[in-house]
Amino acid sequence: MPNTKSARRKVKKVAKQALINKFWKRRYKLAVKKMEKILEKKNKKEAISSFPKFQSELMRVAKRGVVNKKSAARKISRISKKIKNITK
Repeated sequence: MPNTKSARRKVKKVAKQALINKFWKRRYKLAVKKMEKILEKKNKKEAISSFPKFQSELMRVAKRGVVNKKSAARKISRISKKIKNITK
């Protein structure tokens, strides 16, 4: 239990920020799942068309600091590599 007034405010602030982080982390995970589902279909055209939106979503989350920028970049790179390796 927080003792000082500033500590009480900090508890509120942290709880609020945790909700925001949860929201963005969920968007990150959903974007990855959606892209993985597209890759399972092996539809290169669809994968290429949805890749910019996927990339944008991941970098938006990384920009907010919810996920490390290098982790997001690595995820984007790996998905890009998978798209490249899809054969018709």
